[in-house]
Amino acid sequence: MKEEKVRENIQNLGEEEVVRRLVKMLPQDGQVLVGPGDDCAVVDAGGEELLLLKTDAVVSGVHFLPETDSARVGWKAAARVVSDFGAMGGGARELLVTIAAVPDCEMAWVEGLYRGLTRCAQQFGASIVGGETVGLPAGSPAMVSVAGTGRVKRDGFVTRAGGAEGEGLFVTGRLGGSFASGRHLDFVPRVQEGQWLAQHATAMMDLSDGLRRDLPRMAVASDCGFELDLQRLPRHKGCSVSQALGDGEDMELLLAGPRGDWEEDFRRVFPELDLTWVGQLTEKGRELGLEGEGAGWEHFKER
Repeated sequence: MKEEKVRENIQNLGEEEVVRRLVKMLPQDGQVLVGPGDDCAVVDAGGEELLLLKTDAVVSGVHFLPETDSARVGWKAAARVVSDFGAMGGGARELLVTIAAVPDCEMAWVEGLYRGLTRCAQQFGASIVGGETVGLPAGSPAMVSVAGTGRVKRDGFVTRAGGAEGEGLFVTGRLGGSFASGRHLDFVPRVQEGQWLAQHATAMMDLSDGLRRDLPRMAVASDCGFELDLQRLPRHKGCSVSQALGDGEDMELLLAGPRGDWEEDFRRVFPELDLTWVGQLTEKGRELGLEGEGAGWEHFKER
């Protein structure tokens, strides 16, 4: 009797495996300096600066609640993309917005959304240059997708993959409780800070899925392990270590680099923002500090 082939689904595979399989299918030419797997793609399109490319999406019921003020949703949708540019040491230039909504969606909601999108774009020197509107079947959750281009100096971009054994691990700001507090809707992307830190960091990324998931991604990209000091994690008031590791949507910067005078220089330049040493990169295969703590955010996982 012929055995039936077991059908895989993306929930069982998990986000990391889904992405790994898809990336294997993607061709790139010689102009692509950094492809899938980092905060942004980096492309050499000629000229004095390199081109950054990024897309992101927010979905009702996942990234915001249906009753959330749409201006705050718009800010978040744009700020997530702007944050990724900052994490590479660059800045945003042009944004394209796609809205997918049900036919009876109120126009006031859409106008509020665009007020938030525009406010974020203007604050960070970007222009909204177009997009798309798509109708959804009744009862479907709204979705906002933002694709963007950015620029970075040829010698000024930093990826997740440049860290080395023995280098320190640092985070900006404080972690935990982003959803419970509403900070995930109003966070300010660390663009100026990222551009400054790119001069000293060997690896950097923004913390969107939580330190529990994002730190191993940086370590793997840098071909290293890590050792995290949980007692040094900078936490928002009332947040546990588990929340600081696993809540996600902090949108702070995680970076690796050698310790030095630049740490105090950063604190002088950005006196209102914490910069905390939380551990170090180690030899590949050594991973200490995340055992049994917060799970972190993973798409496709049943909740």
